Amino acid sequence: MSVFGPAVRLHPVVLFSIIDSYERRNEDAKRVIGTLLGTVDKQIVEITNCFSVPHNESEDEVAVDMEFAKNMFELHKKVTLNEHIVGWYATGHDITEHSVLIHEYYSRETPDPVHLTVDTMLRGGRMSIKAYVSASMGIPGKTMGIIFTPLNLKYEYKDAERTGVELIQRTRNHPKRTVSMTAELQQVSVAASSIQEMLTQVLQYIEDVLAGKTVADNQVGRFLMDLVNKVPKISPEDFEAMINGNVNDLLMVTYLSNLTTAQLGLYEKLVTL
Repeated sequence: MSVFGPAVRLHPVVLFSIIDSYERRNEDAKRVIGTLLGTVDKQIVEITNCFSVPHNESEDEVAVDMEFAKNMFELHKKVTLNEHIVGWYATGHDITEHSVLIHEYYSRETPDPVHLTVDTMLRGGRMSIKAYVSASMGIPGKTMGIIFTPLNLKYEYKDAERTGVELIQRTRNHPKRTVSMTAELQQVSVAASSIQEMLTQVLQYIEDVLAGKTVADNQVGRFLMDLVNKVPKISPEDFEAMINGNVNDLLMVTYLSNLTTAQLGLYEKLVTL
């Protein structure tokens, strides 16, 4: 699909919040809407947070609690000063006439607001997520309309968000759809095994290219060259010492945490005597 305008980077915590709002909606509500928060850097809109806004809509009219939206944004600014209103979201797979009215309000709050749609009905067997920006259309001096243009949408997540997403993905293969957090050392072991597996795949690809079994991809080659250049030059002895030092630090933190927990438990027992 050809897209124009800014690129949108969406964090997974926003999707979780939207789905949670949809699951908690009133029984008579067909969809939920809310405010998108984030930052804008040149032509990149990064959506990092959101909150739902109460509204009522029928076939003839729509009413949105704008006072609630303003109060919620004021509370958010006290916690995260760098997050601003960048648009709004709505559950559903299409854009309705009411969406135009709601979009006009957010156009007064921020220039070029992003409209995010999340298909919670899973049409086509998947959750379709799209981002739009509005543009005026019509004849100057006459009745003007609005057209929604799709934007380039990418998913962005930090290390902590990646850990949460990977943990949630593990619930798909669990009969009860529940999993427990793994220990720190086990997470290190899993991460090391994953890195080793990826390195094995890369080495196999390089060997196949050198042997003529696979056609070389220039883009992959440039990526691997950039990756190699970013790896600092360090001797095996220094690398092993660094790893052992980090592991010892992790073991010390784990020991102190368990010791603190045991002392708190012992204190509670003594107080109840």
